[in-house]
Amino acid sequence: MIVGLLPNLDKRGVVEVLENLKPILRENGMKAYLPDYISFSGYESVKEEELFKMSEVLVTVGGDGTIMRYAKIAALYDKPILGINAGRLGFLANLEANQINLISKLKNGDYDTEKRMTLSVIAKENGETVGEFTAVNDAVISSGFMSRLIDVSAYIDYEPITYRADGLIVSTPTGSTAYSMSAGGPIIDPAINNIILTPICSHSLSAKPIILSGDTTVKFKAFSMKKSDVYLLIDGRRCFTIKPYTELYVTKSAKDIKLIKLTKRSFYKTLSEKFK
Repeated sequence: MIVGLLPNLDKRGVVEVLENLKPILRENGMKAYLPDYISFSGYESVKEEELFKMSEVLVTVGGDGTIMRYAKIAALYDKPILGINAGRLGFLANLEANQINLISKLKNGDYDTEKRMTLSVIAKENGETVGEFTAVNDAVISSGFMSRLIDVSAYIDYEPITYRADGLIVSTPTGSTAYSMSAGGPIIDPAINNIILTPICSHSLSAKPIILSGDTTVKFKAFSMKKSDVYLLIDGRRCFTIKPYTELYVTKSAKDIKLIKLTKRSFYKTLSEKFK
């Protein structure tokens, strides 16, 4: 069995996990490869594109950010992905560092997969597409400055809802336990396909989060009264500057991510453990 190994070597504890994985993989006849921009003794490296093509499963070692980064690529190749947590929270990871012996179950297909929806975000200007993005957790429309309110209009079935706030979070159910939750948004079971709109520090007593059907396409426009920059952030990374004439279209992506589950820990068990 070929395993694509995707570690974040900047995370404390990752080196130890990689060392401990070597005998487990060897004893179970599993061959692991790293992408060519990562070098680690005892593992071969190949080009990233080749890694995703040849691997039967993908395994990340790091935190939730590592899983999100590679899960988007895994979805393009229709490959399942397993997260080993070496971060602080590890909400998306199914294994902790002390559970890596369970990796042996992969070779016999002794695992379940859980599909998670992602968001497709398309930026258009003057009718032309100028940016395309995929979000696992969320797409955030935000001011570039602290305490600078922006106006964000969400068009749902052609009806605008306008927020005056520090920003607006457009979240998947997976992302409902991330930034959206911190901003007062609801926690949604990830098995349900929904899009959640959560305002950030809204300048209104009546502005509340809204849960939309996953089949909804929402158009967004945003501008700053103070003429400051407005940005689009995808899964916490700033990736686009929104102009007054930019239109953002957000909908459920055609590509789901497939998270491997080697343990029977449920979403609600994880919720109670991680957010005590």
